[in-house]
Amino acid sequence: MGLHQTEKLLHSKRIYISDKSPVLEALNMEKMMSAITCWMESPTLSLTPIDWKSSEEICILIIEGFLLFNYKPFNTIWNRSYFLTIPYEECKRRRSTRVYEPPDPPGYFDGHVWPMYLQHRQVMESIPWDLVYLDGTKSEQDLLLQVYEDLVQELEKQKGLQVVAPKVCKLQQKDGMH
Repeated sequence: MGLHQTEKLLHSKRIYISDKSPVLEALNMEKMMSAITCWMESPTLSLTPIDWKSSEEICILIIEGFLLFNYKPFNTIWNRSYFLTIPYEECKRRRSTRVYEPPDPPGYFDGHVWPMYLQHRQVMESIPWDLVYLDGTKSEQDLLLQVYEDLVQELEKQKGLQVVAPKVCKLQQKDGMH
């Protein structure tokens, strides 16, 4: 199951403080924490229809979002954390292909988006738990495979489980950088 931070927006428009930063207050983090807690208490009751009686599936919840590590109550629930790295040129190219409402003002990428990415990356480098850095220039399929293989190794370490190797499917390319 996966939870997306942007699904927990309080408002349909982006909320900014004076320097045009998206603020944590624009997200209903309590609602997201509640959804996570419910899942943790009963992962087999997720929205995914699976016959759990005949399955030995392992429940994994993937949470994605751009301000997750800024919300301190989440810091106690992470089992594995990933941070997508991306060079300036690629990030700017991807951002330029997106349509935002309201649109980014001129100079917004260089004046705000990229400096905020660098600031968040610096914060990530100082967090006290293990963080896996992912190369954002790789294809979505390669990134998903890398995360999958990392999770399999982590589960094997934690539980001593034998996990079957993944079946790799061709995925549609989709840009996931915000």
